[in-house]
Amino acid sequence: MIQVMEEMTEGKTTLAQIGAFLLGLRIKGESVDEVVAATKVVRSKSASVPIGTSDVCLDRDEINVDQETVADTSASGLDCTRTFNVSTTTAFVIAGAGLKVAKHGYRYAFSRWGSADVLEALGLPLDLTPGQVRECLDRVGIGFLYSNPLDGFMRHVFGPRREIGLRTIFNHVGPLVNPAGAPVQVLGVYSDDFTEILAQALIRLGCRNGLVFCGQDTHDELSITGNSRVTRLTDGAIETYTMTPEDVGLKRARPEEIIGGNAAQNAAITRAILGGETGARRDMVLLNAAAVLNAVGKVETMEAGIAAAAESIDSGRSLDKLDQLIALGQYKAVPPETPSGWGWSSR
Repeated sequence: MIQVMEEMTEGKTTLAQIGAFLLGLRIKGESVDEVVAATKVVRSKSASVPIGTSDVCLDRDEINVDQETVADTSASGLDCTRTFNVSTTTAFVIAGAGLKVAKHGYRYAFSRWGSADVLEALGLPLDLTPGQVRECLDRVGIGFLYSNPLDGFMRHVFGPRREIGLRTIFNHVGPLVNPAGAPVQVLGVYSDDFTEILAQALIRLGCRNGLVFCGQDTHDELSITGNSRVTRLTDGAIETYTMTPEDVGLKRARPEEIIGGNAAQNAAITRAILGGETGARRDMVLLNAAAVLNAVGKVETMEAGIAAAAESIDSGRSLDKLDQLIALGQYKAVPPETPSGWGWSSR
C-alpha cells in the first residue's frame, strides 16, 4: 500500500490505474493496514504546520457533498445526508466553551458546500499562512487549516476521484491528516462499518483519545434523528456503543428539519444557530458539541456537555468566536509563502 500510494502521489501512475485501484479498494473494503499506510504517506508529504497547541482536531468525511450519496437518496425525494455544516458550527460552540479547536477542511470534488466554502461565505479568508492560523488559535481559540487538493502531490489523484464519483480511501485519509496534532481527535465517518476501523487506525497513528462516529440519516455527524454508532478511544482502548438523542435528554427530530443548502444558505444557518435560534438544528449542534467536550474531558457526562454547549451559545461567546476569527483572518490575510502540498494552498 505504501508503494502504491508513493507512485500515485508522485505522478508515476496513469489516471486509469489510479481510478481502477481506488475502485478496487472500495469494492473490497479498505482495511486498517491500508488506511494507516495511505495516511502515513500523505502525512510524510504534507507541509509542516507549526501551529502550536490545540485541544482537539475536529474533522469529518463530510459526505454531505458526496455525489454518490446524493444519487442514493434522490429517489426518496429527500437527501437526508445534506445537512447544514454541523461540524463547522460545532467548532465555534466548543471554542466558546473554552477549547482550542483546530478545524481542517478542503474543497471537495463534487460540490461547493463543504467547511471551506461555508467559512469563506462567512467571510474568513482561506489563504492564511500557518503562522497566521497559529495566531488565530492563540488569540481566538479556533483556527481553520485549509487544504487545496489541486496543489502539490494530491493533484494527481483529484481528477480520478472526481470522475469516479464514489467515496474512496481518501475520504478516510483526509480527516486523519489534520496537521494540528491535537491530543484528542473527533471524526465522523460515512458508514458505521468504519467506526472501529478508523479508531484502530487512529491508535496506530499515535492518537490515544478520541471519538469516531456515524449517525442515522446524517452519517458523518452524531444524529438527532435516530441512532448513532460511536467508537470511543480512551488511553488507547476502544469501546463501541449506540447512542440515541433520548439517551441524553434531547428530542428526536425529523431528517428534513436539519437539511441545509448551498454555502451561503449554510453560512446563514450557522449564524442563526450561534445567534440563539432554537429547534432541531440547534439540538444537532448541542449533541455534537457535547460529545467533543466529553471526549476532551471538559465535562464528565453528555448531559453536562449539552448544558455547557447551550451556555456557550446563549452567552454570545460562540458567535463572538466566529466574528473574532473572521476579523482577525481578514486583517492578517496575505498570500502564503508555504510549500504547496496536501496541507496548504500555494495561492
